[in-house]
Amino acid sequence: MMDFSPVGALRFWHRNLIIFRKVFLFTVPENFLEPVLYLLALGLGLGAYLREIQGMPYVAFVATGLAASAAMFGATFECTYNAYVQFYYDRSYDAILTTPLSAEDVAVGEVWWGATRSALFGSAFLLVAALFGVVRSPWACALPAVFFVGGLVFSAAALAFTAMTPSIDLFTYYFSLWVTPMFMFSGIFFPLDALPGWVQTAAWFTPLYHLVRATRAFALGTPTAAAGDLLWLAVVAAALLPLPAVLLRRRLVQ
Repeated sequence: MMDFSPVGALRFWHRNLIIFRKVFLFTVPENFLEPVLYLLALGLGLGAYLREIQGMPYVAFVATGLAASAAMFGATFECTYNAYVQFYYDRSYDAILTTPLSAEDVAVGEVWWGATRSALFGSAFLLVAALFGVVRSPWACALPAVFFVGGLVFSAAALAFTAMTPSIDLFTYYFSLWVTPMFMFSGIFFPLDALPGWVQTAAWFTPLYHLVRATRAFALGTPTAAAGDLLWLAVVAAALLPLPAVLLRRRLVQ
């Protein structure tokens, strides 16, 4: 039985928020600048030759996809490297378990915090992208909530892997075999229509594919087109959330 309290998870989330305020300027570049460089190199560079795609300027196509990827990286880095350092090297999680908080509170609070970072970094990138005229609808104001839902999926998956991995070096496999393929084949840089059917099917089962579609829909003013994608993300987030809680308890409480 899970020993979980929403209040306890919220307290752990607040603890991470306090830490984030102190290291904000140092954590922004790792998740934020890389998508900006992609936007400048591809959106403006390649966009000078490829003017339009799927009825929108290529820079808008790339920028909305990169906003979703910024949200993914914000959550993933938090719940892989940052989380691993806390419980393995700093032993912060062990110290927290001496308080009334449970291992499940820590896990859920960490997932919530990863989703919060997802919303922060996705929204920050979207603000930059807005300077290029890619935001065409007030519906874009709802995208922080969309990034948060997507961030729950990325955070839960990342923290589950973190709870199982015996070494920080194995995160290279997580990124090389899971994160990078999503980044390349989720429709960020090009439509997937021309790819083999099995590639399109595999992409459909990845969370970034749905987050990219939802981001474009809200940024361009067609939110109803994202209903199925948001439902997919919400269902998967609810299904995954117990997994890191169970695995982290096994790792911490022996």
